[in-house]
Amino acid sequence: MSKDLAGQGLLARVDEFLGDELQAVERILRAELASSNPYVRDVFAHVTRFRGKRLRPMLLLLSASAGGAVTEEHRVLAAVVEMIHTATLVHDDVLDEADTRRHVATVNARWNNETSVLFGDYLFTHAFHLAASLESTQACRLIGRATNIVCEGELSQIRERGNLELSEESYLRIIEAKTAELCALCCRLGGDYSGADEAVVSSLEQYGRSLGIAFQIADDLLDLVGTERETGKTLGTDLEKQKLTLPLIRLLSRASESEAGRIRNLLSRPNAQSRAALMPSLEQSGAIEYAVRRAGGFATAASGHLDGVADCPGKEILIEMAEFAVRRAS
Repeated sequence: MSKDLAGQGLLARVDEFLGDELQAVERILRAELASSNPYVRDVFAHVTRFRGKRLRPMLLLLSASAGGAVTEEHRVLAAVVEMIHTATLVHDDVLDEADTRRHVATVNARWNNETSVLFGDYLFTHAFHLAASLESTQACRLIGRATNIVCEGELSQIRERGNLELSEESYLRIIEAKTAELCALCCRLGGDYSGADEAVVSSLEQYGRSLGIAFQIADDLLDLVGTERETGKTLGTDLEKQKLTLPLIRLLSRASESEAGRIRNLLSRPNAQSRAALMPSLEQSGAIEYAVRRAGGFATAASGHLDGVADCPGKEILIEMAEFAVRRAS
């Protein structure tokens, strides 16, 4: 089965299982972000076109189902995490100087960087305003801690730009913070607010963390070897910004001294031809296959964390998500 068909099949199962819940989340999100300002409305309408497949709300709602049952609190929190994730996308596109996302112009390309930064901030503040509407302050504390970690991960990545000696361990720490932390948060909130016991909540959180790492490795690999038609976003931004990702880290660790010198020269002076110039070395060294295997290892670990969760449709779909995380990059 092709990756596209596998992804469509998974989304169809999620929609069958959670369709009404996801629509409720969308209504909550739109009500929270409703504005009388026509400029704000225009930007928000544009952003809804590239918000993606709602992975994080799905993770939260599926974890809620696996932990017990979906409640109104879960629906509110799913809208909150979607706002936070969208804010990070809008800000990331500024940092990466990206032009497209999901085949649509980014906010910075459609308007300007100032609009992108402020609209991202607008999404963050609305997310915390909505989270504060819940009776318990637990979610606000957990969300605040997680967003702090996400920002630290992004700052660490910026600091390491151009560091061609970046280790695999340091790379994994960065992506665990900037990507996996929010996935782990979604799964923890799902379990917490469904009344699941601490062991189940911990299992769900660990699942989300391992899944997030697998997804980010796959995304980084697609930035090197994917197509813009396939991904719907500007590719090669990691190379342009001199971000060392797992395939390149592996390539440099396996290359001869002379080959490593040539690769470092390419990476230190990136241009439009850099991706094509690196492809033969990436393929011959096995660096691409290595990155796929590492993503697969984290996906397998994610599924393993669910062993202590009772069998149910929500758990089955979570396991399928972990399998798809790797399939999309292989």
